[in-house]
Amino acid sequence: MMRRRTLLLASPLLLAQAPAVRQDDSVAPGWRRDILARWGDRVTFDAPPWDPRAVDAEGAGAQFGWDGRIAALVPPPPAADAAPRAVLAVVHPTVEARLAFPGGADRAEVAGMMQGASLLNLERQGGRWIVVEGGFQSRRLTAQTLCRGPAGALRGVIAPRGGSATPWGSLLLAEGDTGAWTRRLGLDPAAHGFLVELDPLDPQSIPVKRAAPGRFPKADCAATTTRDGRAAVFMAEMGEAGFLFRFLSAGPAREPDALDAGTLAVARNAGGRLAWAALPGAGDPLAEARAAGGTPFAGIAALSWDAPRNRLLLATAEGVAELRGEAGAEAGVLALLARLPNAACAVADARGRVLAGTDAQGRVGPTAETLFLDGQALYGAPRAAGIGGAAVLPDGTVLTIARRPGAEPGASFERPATRWPEFTPGVPPRTALLSLGR
Repeated sequence: MMRRRTLLLASPLLLAQAPAVRQDDSVAPGWRRDILARWGDRVTFDAPPWDPRAVDAEGAGAQFGWDGRIAALVPPPPAADAAPRAVLAVVHPTVEARLAFPGGADRAEVAGMMQGASLLNLERQGGRWIVVEGGFQSRRLTAQTLCRGPAGALRGVIAPRGGSATPWGSLLLAEGDTGAWTRRLGLDPAAHGFLVELDPLDPQSIPVKRAAPGRFPKADCAATTTRDGRAAVFMAEMGEAGFLFRFLSAGPAREPDALDAGTLAVARNAGGRLAWAALPGAGDPLAEARAAGGTPFAGIAALSWDAPRNRLLLATAEGVAELRGEAGAEAGVLALLARLPNAACAVADARGRVLAGTDAQGRVGPTAETLFLDGQALYGAPRAAGIGGAAVLPDGTVLTIARRPGAEPGASFERPATRWPEFTPGVPPRTALLSLGR
């Protein structure tokens, strides 16, 4: 049964024309683009050199993944040398065999290690940001990562689609639609599809899969705290018409395992406002959301919390929207900020300007998938690549990812639509983490 989608209010921002599609990428005048990491680059100190024709599972589990989306930027405690640093979490949600492996034959064990997440140490040196190879917090989360689940130990962070840094010092990763991956890898479906929490500054920390926020395919999550100090986690259901959920912890956010007890609610349209309807929490969250009259959205791809302005930003198939109001309030006002088909990310910088990017999943039109800053085109991705999120470093440098370049319909490992970023014969295109600076 088709779900009715929610209405977005207010006048949208007009966006500048996106750059034309081409095999290379493009940057706005006055900006500089640097490549920080690519598919196959070393994440942990023991990673082997990248050879796309001879990769094995062990090597893939130490290298930057095939696909990529920015999940969260975590500021570490200041060091004695006062050098600017950050820890960046990148998720690797997909691996397409036709594009990742010679001949297109799937290598499931290797693919399971290419997916997951990477935590990268970033440092500013000589006026530019770099990835510190083998940095202290650098780690990979894969299909073999030991986790703690609701019923004990299990393995695998599977198909994470997004994530969020939390005010209480942890990192959340949102596992998406894990069904295809569990069938591909022969895994127990009941062990996946959760909100995963870990300490991003402790490379030995064991990720924990939280059951109380609900087990369903998540497109993204965003975390903050309420006025009374409880944890508030917003989550979007994957799909063309997905629900928006909010989980409020029962106790203070900084208590150990705060996300193991609380109330899950679904957003529903209430006379032009979005109200939160609490769910029983005893069964399937999606069935309970339908029974509670939850209002579906037009394909939510990403969420982010803009703390200074008390608003939740949503990237949807219709455009970029904001939900204003205190995180623990019973209702809030939803407004459309920009009409942007295939919006894939929406984050605010320190001045409140919105970074919004697009991703048509490899469908190529006349214009490139674009990252906009306050309505102006900042970056155009190479052919068939999407914008894999955005983050802003303290000095104003923008981070983004050009994901799955050359992956248009009909493309293959041997015949991609582009060979960006190296443009070397025989070398496949590579998802890349980029910095954009003045």
